Amino acid sequence: MFEKIAAHLAEQLAISVDEIRPETTLEDLGIDSLDTVELIMDLEEMLGVDLEIGEQISNVGELAAYVESKIG
Repeated sequence: MFEKIAAHLAEQLAISVDEIRPETTLEDLGIDSLDTVELIMDLEEMLGVDLEIGEQISNVGELAAYVESKIG
């Protein structure tokens, strides 16, 4: 799941996927709260799952783990 999310972020942000690691924070990528909402909506559509993030997700690894928990 991390690889899918990293690839999506890299495409959206026009950066190399190699720049994104599990510990990379959303803030490091320049993603603000509005961008996070848009990212979640993209992931919901891409994966066909409903994601309601009520907890604080601070990095890409946490986001991937959260999405996996909702799919699995």
